[in-house]
Amino acid sequence: MRFCTLASGSKANVALVEIGSTRILIDCGLGPRTLAKRLAEAGVAPASIDAVVVTHEHIDHVKGLAQAVARWGWPVVATEGTLAGARDVPVERHVSLAYGRSWTIGACTVELVAVPHDAAQPAAVVVTSTRSGARLGLATDLGEVSDMLSAAFERLDFLVLESNHCEMMLRDGPYPPFLQARIASGTGHLSNRQTGTLLQRVAHKGLRQVMLAHLSQQNNEPAVAMAAATAVLKGTGFRGTLGCAAQDVVTRLGARSGGQMEMAL
Repeated sequence: MRFCTLASGSKANVALVEIGSTRILIDCGLGPRTLAKRLAEAGVAPASIDAVVVTHEHIDHVKGLAQAVARWGWPVVATEGTLAGARDVPVERHVSLAYGRSWTIGACTVELVAVPHDAAQPAAVVVTSTRSGARLGLATDLGEVSDMLSAAFERLDFLVLESNHCEMMLRDGPYPPFLQARIASGTGHLSNRQTGTLLQRVAHKGLRQVMLAHLSQQNNEPAVAMAAATAVLKGTGFRGTLGCAAQDVVTRLGARSGGQMEMAL
């Protein structure tokens, strides 16, 4: 299993997961031209993508979805509520997947897990290799850590996890009070502290990589998020690689990418 992010943050979100010859995207927040360019940087042709899994219908996750599906014909896997909000995607491309059910394509299975976020029917994603059993979990838009998500993310090999904001930077930053309240709410985004709570629950010695994602460019910094996560992970069995996904470049841990920040624990 290999994965990378093509974009991660408030402007656009796309992740790529490869298992053997099977390739899926998680979210499609980039327009087709930029998406094709980032995929080329990752060594992948758009026509080779087998499906796109959509976590929820917010614009930074679906901005390029309808155009990409029209151009490359990908099936779109999501909850019924998310599919209803993903306008202009033909119904014949829909693959409705209920929470807790699994869908298999090629060498992987996909499962969606309910998360608290201010969208219709948002989800975290677990991708499992049918051959090796390797598991990747991705959760990038949620306001709090639930027992359900913690259970779903047990014994992962790879984890992509939101670390959106530093609580102090959000409180003292430029956002108006209503927006600060929305971000910090139980249906908003995870702070570095909340991310640490989930890391404490799911970190183990078999977890190979943790990628912090969806960092706010206004209310967080990679060094701040990394320091908070490192402090938590040192108290667990985790001995893998920790890194931060970037907004505007491809990020693959263990490989050089512009703006990437990582360390081995």
